[in-house]
Amino acid sequence: MIQFLIILVVVFVIYVLWKYWALSVGAGYDPAPMDKVHKMLELARVTSDDTVFDLGCGDGRVLITAAKIYGAHAVGIEIDPLRFLFAWLMVLASGQSRRVKIMFGNFFTKEIGGATVIVLFLYGPTNNRLKEKLRRELRPGTRIVSYVWEFEGWQMADSLPEDTIYMYVI
Repeated sequence: MIQFLIILVVVFVIYVLWKYWALSVGAGYDPAPMDKVHKMLELARVTSDDTVFDLGCGDGRVLITAAKIYGAHAVGIEIDPLRFLFAWLMVLASGQSRRVKIMFGNFFTKEIGGATVIVLFLYGPTNNRLKEKLRRELRPGTRIVSYVWEFEGWQMADSLPEDTIYMYVI
């Protein structure tokens, strides 16, 4: 019985560390519900002319939806190797690999200037750390949609307050 409890505690600790270690670089893993994914992409008015970047793309659900439903090209950046691999496999399984690209690494060090839409579900302080990078690298007119967290000091272009979805335009 003691061995079982020790194994259970070790498994729990490993799970918590895996789920939340990425908080140290910007956000833990907490996938946005699919209804919110659709609302974020609709609020940004995503079309087939867009290139949607998801910073911290998790399982790839935003990217796959942007490509499959809205016809957009999509690029995800993920720092967690297991989530990166899982997102890559989900893209392959979805049949959207011609429209979706997943990059492994830290979004603070990756080039994002090709985006016309940025989708974020990060952590509030991370959004605020990103502001200078977004201003520096994104073209005027680029839409930024954030789920749950607002950007301090930025004027919203639109929002769905009941869904905690906020849009900004560079």
